[in-house]
Formats: sequence, C-alpha cells, structure tokens
Amino acid sequence: MVNCSLKKVLLPVDKSENSLRAVKFAGNFLRNFQFENITLFYVMTGGYLSEHMKNLDFRAELIKNSEIITKIKKRHVEENIMPFLSEYENVLKNAGITGLIEKKVDEGDPGNKIIEFAERENFQTVILARRGISEIKSYFLGSVSNKVLHGLTNRNIYLVGEKEGPILDILVPVDGSEYSMKAVEHAVCITKYIKDIRKVTLLRVINLSLYLERIQSGIDPEEEAKEILDKAKKRFLEQGIKEELVETKISVGFPKDEVVKEINQVVYNLIIMGRKGRSALKDLVLGGVSSAVINKCLEPTIAIINL
Repeated sequence: MVNCSLKKVLLPVDKSENSLRAVKFAGNFLRNFQFENITLFYVMTGGYLSEHMKNLDFRAELIKNSEIITKIKKRHVEENIMPFLSEYENVLKNAGITGLIEKKVDEGDPGNKIIEFAERENFQTVILARRGISEIKSYFLGSVSNKVLHGLTNRNIYLVGEKEGPILDILVPVDGSEYSMKAVEHAVCITKYIKDIRKVTLLRVINLSLYLERIQSGIDPEEEAKEILDKAKKRFLEQGIKEELVETKISVGFPKDEVVKEINQVVYNLIIMGRKGRSALKDLVLGGVSSAVINKCLEPTIAIINL
C-alpha cells in the first residue's frame, strides 16, 4: 500500500483571498483521502495591540504579560480571528471533508511559528498559499512560504497556485535521484486515490552542460533518460494504475529552463518535485529547479517533497 503522508495536515491561513484559495484547494484535494485531522492555523503578529499600547506606559515585558493585554488578545481572537477560521472550516466541510478539523491560534513570527508547530505536532503535510513575488524579494523579505519551505525537512509542502479547480494533469520532473523518486512515489499515491486525474507526465531533462561529458564516459544520455523514465513509470504500473494515464517525455537543455518551459506550454494543475533540504541562500545562488518553478510558474499548485 502506498503512503501519501496525509494523515495530519497543517493549513496555515490568514484573512486573504490567497488563503481562501488554499482552503478550497485543501478541501477538494483532501476529501479523496483518509486522515487524522486538518488544523487551520493562524499566527497573530502583534499589530492588533498598537491602538491599545500607545496609551499604556509600561515596560514591554510587563505589557506583554499584563492582565489587560491578555484580555485584549482574547477579545481580538474571539471577534476577529475565530469568525473567519469558522468560515474556512465550513468551506472544508462543504467540499466533503468529514474528518476532524481543528482551529489553532498562536502569536509571533508566522514563518517561525508554522515551522515550530509543524515539528512539535508532527504534521506530515503543510498546505499554504503563496504570493507571486520574485525569488530575490522572497529571500530578502523572508516570505512565509519561503521560510517554511526551507525551514521544514521530511515534510510534503503544497504551495497553492493561482489556478483554481480539481487536479487533472500532473507533472513530475525526474532525474533518477532518491529525491525525484520520492516525488514519483507521492504522485503514484495521489493518482491511485484521485479518480479524476487525466494524465501524469514524467519529464526527464538531459542536462546539456553534461551531455558531452556523459558521451565521453561511455554513457548514452538518451538511453539513460529512457531507463530513468521506465523505472519511474513502473512504480505506477505496480500499483495498478493504467498505463495510458502515465506519459513520459525527454527534453535536452538546462533543467530549470526546460521544466519551466514545459509548465508554460502545457496546462498542469499540479507539479510534484523532490527536493533536498538546503538553505534559501544556497537555492538562490545555485539556481535550483524547484526554486525556478516556484518563482516563475504561479498558476499551478506545486508540491515539494522535502528530504
């Protein structure tokens, strides 16, 4: 039996259209699976205290722990946070979610709190919205999705794109590494349980910068690519998935450019990529394929299978 690692799902949200889109995606996606619980998680950043604190003349730590601040926080949660979290809960239920849905509120830096909560409570999957900002801006501004992506390992992280609707067509770039094979296994699981999927495309990009080196080493890059794709496709067939659902493609070029081009030329709902955990700065400098896809392809949802 394949394992999608969707038993416990963390859904960080705020009061925005992007978060609402992520909640809708989660509802339509997760209704296909059995899970223990979904947790809607909101992090307060402290701005709600500004109007009250300007009239208080206490030391910061005393203010933070004082009875009046505790009351302000409680009222803010009850009046301004729980109502929209309850709306999101209803969105999930209306999508057909019948399992346990929890609502949690914390305070602090959103990215750090999401990472801390996911690790402490052992969530295997995180689904969150992302904003369309450049890689440079994302790194220096420390966007929430960027921080979570690089701060969590051994998790599935879904970055919900701008395109709404069901998952019909999936792209899985493969290179034969253990990271890409983890992505293949995740795709197998999804394809097994979501009956509406029309096509899964396995893409192998032969790296142009290494082509001559492989030839000189006595390796035929075309045959090597075919072997990698056949191995990946076999995982689907072993789980009883119909052969006509799985398509294989080979292209030659620079991997990040070719994957982005494929996504832009074909309408995919979901991109699944394996990724070795590394820092945001290393991704920025090395120009990883996953980073290029995340920052240049805003419409599809992107699942990063982090190791």
